[in-house]
Amino acid sequence: MSEFLHFSEHTLQEVAIAWLVTVYIIRVIWFLRFKPGGDRQPATGAADTTPRRGIFYSWGNIFMPWAMESTRRNLLMWITFGIFHVGVTASIALSLIIPYGPGLLESAFVVTLFQILIGTAFLIGVTRIIRRAGGKYMRALSSPDDYFSLILLTVWFFFAFLSVPNQTTNGETHLLTYFLLTAFFLMYVPFSKISHYLYYPFTRYYLGKTLGHRGVYPVQRG
Repeated sequence: MSEFLHFSEHTLQEVAIAWLVTVYIIRVIWFLRFKPGGDRQPATGAADTTPRRGIFYSWGNIFMPWAMESTRRNLLMWITFGIFHVGVTASIALSLIIPYGPGLLESAFVVTLFQILIGTAFLIGVTRIIRRAGGKYMRALSSPDDYFSLILLTVWFFFAFLSVPNQTTNGETHLLTYFLLTAFFLMYVPFSKISHYLYYPFTRYYLGKTLGHRGVYPVQRG
């Protein structure tokens, strides 16, 4: 292993993670400065539909494709959404496993599992790029950051896929590129639309609390 690869796997990643955590802490502190407004209407709906239940229902909404019309009518989009984000999780985990737990990648099963997850996420990323660039409605809704973030993630998946075996017999280019992209990704994410996940627990909390108070969440089905 070259010194530059060792630096990229360890020091660079540690600095990038510290940067990410620091920026997120600052953003969460800033976010919590704003107090949510109170409900202006009396509680309505069934007696068993409460703000507390609404909050938990709202948090779990992402795992219930039947709860929203958009996912209920297009289940394939929800499935690809899930696989794509599992691929992100696997790619991030890989950046920690290679430098700190490389023994895990000695298992052919683990290597195959990671390559399936990350490889599938890469293919989904390619189809998302085509869909965003090829559809006039998606183009109208997209910002430069949407394109850049999606392309960045897709390229990152490609090099993560190549890096899973953690082999340098054919050179270190794939590993170096993967870790450099990971560091850039970690430092860029807090300022991109990818950071929407940071606000998910807060926004869904307020939404669930309000709709639970109004008797809307959890959704009652006949």
